[in-house]
Amino acid sequence: MARYKDPVCRLCRREGMKLFLKGDRCYSDKCAVERREYAPGQHGQGRTKVSEYGTQLREKQKIRRIYGLLERQFRKTFHEAERVKGVTGENLIKMLESRLDNVVYRMGFANSRTEARLLVSQQHFTVNGHVVNIASYRVKAGDKVSVRDKSQKVTRIQGALDAVQRRGVPEWISLDAAKFTATMNMIPERSQITLPMNEQLVVELYSK
Repeated sequence: MARYKDPVCRLCRREGMKLFLKGDRCYSDKCAVERREYAPGQHGQGRTKVSEYGTQLREKQKIRRIYGLLERQFRKTFHEAERVKGVTGENLIKMLESRLDNVVYRMGFANSRTEARLLVSQQHFTVNGHVVNIASYRVKAGDKVSVRDKSQKVTRIQGALDAVQRRGVPEWISLDAAKFTATMNMIPERSQITLPMNEQLVVELYSK
């Protein structure tokens, strides 16, 4: 499957904010955004006037990059959100938050969503006792995600759990680090997701 293979720190610099795509590096003084607070490329330091379309596009790109989706995957999720009853933008964010790779990251079993996606594909996790290796699997309220017994000694998972106190665990998740198990108590409400996103701009962009 196609995936982004270029340096991810360029994405943070392009969006002008930390997207936390590199785990521990994002919390250190090596963070590219802190060292070079301007967009990458030859014209990165130039002053440009951004149009309404440009603002909407940048917001879509930012949200897509935070959750690590390619354009086709993101657009498919958006169309699913349109068909569900409720506010399309809020539905979109809830669906993105419910992806297994994001839930594994939120639970503290991985240092980044990219790492979580890799660990899921390697079959390190079970959902309600069943092995799931599909990153886009939609986790439901009440589902229990556990690290498989043979995977509990994986260095990446142990390192992520050791560092979970720095990031914290969202209020809608219950983590039992000693047992390598966490439960998604509820699908988070939009007000509980504190990432700096304006999903309404994405709705306006795709409505053109």
